[in-house]
Amino acid sequence: MASFRPKYITFDCYGTLTNFQMAEAARDLYGSRLDEPRMQEFIKNFAAYRLDEILGDWKPYADVIYSALERACKRNGVAFSPDDARMVYERVPTWGPHADVPAGLAKVAREIPLVVLSNAMNAQIMSNVEKLGAPFHAVYTAEQAQAYKPRFRAFEYMFDMLGCGPQDILHCSSSFRYDLMSAHDLGIKNKVWVNRGHEPANPYYGYVEIADISGLPGVVGL
Repeated sequence: MASFRPKYITFDCYGTLTNFQMAEAARDLYGSRLDEPRMQEFIKNFAAYRLDEILGDWKPYADVIYSALERACKRNGVAFSPDDARMVYERVPTWGPHADVPAGLAKVAREIPLVVLSNAMNAQIMSNVEKLGAPFHAVYTAEQAQAYKPRFRAFEYMFDMLGCGPQDILHCSSSFRYDLMSAHDLGIKNKVWVNRGHEPANPYYGYVEIADISGLPGVVGL
């Protein structure tokens, strides 16, 4: 792929670029009430319910968090409070990047336009993007697309806004379930998996693996 110079490099934001800290938020809320095995189970359930909540029609991310947290609490025998869901949601724009992100992005941004496609709300995402340390050509959200990834509609919105097709981009994500599976099915042949330990490798989907964003410039020959 080193010879491929895309028109755009498109990114998942939360987890790939921004240090996604839902597990830490859950620990802060429930760590005193759950022992470690039960806390691990709660974190796993909370993540699974967040994915389940976004597979239908679009709804505000505050509602996604509320419902997913309520379901995780019910499953794990923990009392649910709307204030807990509000706290988690309000933390999102405070999160900054993984340590490797600013330098790696800055090097690539000098040569190739960068684009974010994020399962985000308009009012939150720019606070996270501004912390990434590199200029972005465009930032697209689930709120704008009226669909969350992994739904194809989110990607198709991005293509329409950029005036390009799957063949024109390199898509970069740390998640197969949210990004790279859909990218594969939509015909995005050039993909990068940032292995942050969120999910196991899945070579079927065809990608270049990097440990962190410092490896991205080499993927595009920079």
